[in-house]
Amino acid sequence: MRYKVLFVCTGNICRSPTAEGVARRLAAQQGVEHLFEFDSAATHDYHSGEPPDPRTIAAARRRGYDLARLRARRVTEFDFVHFDYVLAMGHDHLELLRRLCPPEHWNKLGLFLDFSGRFDEEDVPDPYYGGAKGFDHVLDLVEDAATQLIRKLSAK
Repeated sequence: MRYKVLFVCTGNICRSPTAEGVARRLAAQQGVEHLFEFDSAATHDYHSGEPPDPRTIAAARRRGYDLARLRARRVTEFDFVHFDYVLAMGHDHLELLRRLCPPEHWNKLGLFLDFSGRFDEEDVPDPYYGGAKGFDHVLDLVEDAATQLIRKLSAK
């Protein structure tokens, strides 16, 4: 069984590509990368084709994650069919996904931080409002939730 997981935020240049890059590396470090397919997308078409924000790339690089090759894209109807899990970075993204997603695939939608084991937050916050620390806080949340997600799914 291969689990296909899509992470979704607004523009696909900060939170969701961070989740994609972190999850890929953590799965590889645990030797379970063969069990997963990770990708990321946006609810809006603001940045399609662009790399992650330079501050996102820099914060991730400081922790050993390489996000520079990722490119933003908008979520498509195919994504709802293809992926087993479509995980929103926040409630606002989840509401938009519910509007875009065919009803027969609503069971695939969820909040990424529902997998968090260490934090009480429900949404991965927009890092731009937290300054330099905002990008590090996003990484803290994403590392925790990705670790728990990989652990839960690879134990099935």
